[in-house]
Amino acid sequence: MAPDAAARPTRAELRLAAREQSRAQRRGAAKAATRTALFRVALPSVAALGVAAAAAVTVQGEADQQRTQAAGRTPQATAPDTAAAHAATQALAAGAPAQASRGDARQPLAGAQPTEAPTAQPTAEPAPEPVKPTVVMPVARHGLGELFGEAGTHWANRHTGIDFPVDGGSEVYAVTDGTIRTQWNPFYGYMTILKMPDGTEAWYCHLRAYKVRKGPVKQGDVIAFVGSSGNSTGPHLHFEIRPQGNGPIDPLPWLLSNGLDPR
Repeated sequence: MAPDAAARPTRAELRLAAREQSRAQRRGAAKAATRTALFRVALPSVAALGVAAAAAVTVQGEADQQRTQAAGRTPQATAPDTAAAHAATQALAAGAPAQASRGDARQPLAGAQPTEAPTAQPTAEPAPEPVKPTVVMPVARHGLGELFGEAGTHWANRHTGIDFPVDGGSEVYAVTDGTIRTQWNPFYGYMTILKMPDGTEAWYCHLRAYKVRKGPVKQGDVIAFVGSSGNSTGPHLHFEIRPQGNGPIDPLPWLLSNGLDPR
């Protein structure tokens, strides 16, 4: 064989060389793709780590600031704050999304308005009921005639009550709530006896007629009419007060003690 023919590569050698070159190109392309993928994964991770570090430093800085303010000192900037700011800047430059800080002002909801608690309206207190008097007068017109304990020809002993010199037919009233009974007496004439809840009795004497002969009555009820029956010299009301189980007492102090002055 000629020397030139021996120096030229054969077809088989050329195909083998071409396959080796293709394999080398494919291996180079795979390595380049791997490096690109690693870079794409590593870069967001580094950015995320930087944002997390910035958030952690921000929280730590806020806690330090609160403790410093509580102690009455002005907070000073520290080295971690600068590093956090630098890391946050790099993360933003790398395309990482910005994170909201706890210090960001919160915007109010649209249309939300503060409401005030309703003011309680004072309720009108009911008017107090008028106080009912303990005792009322036995007749409407004041003025006394004969007083208690006086002596005279008209009584076997002394006068046992007080006299109201009023016109015949005048109304006679129950001085308190109580129970009525009536009777005749030759000295007292037609008489009404009012027994009060405590047992005290009021005697109304020399009556013309009864309106209530017996039974319960209320204070101020008309129970009889003034007359001149029995041992009497003219129309008047003879009025006595007799405590339970006792004889007659002076009606004037009894009326005065109940806020009434018949004089």
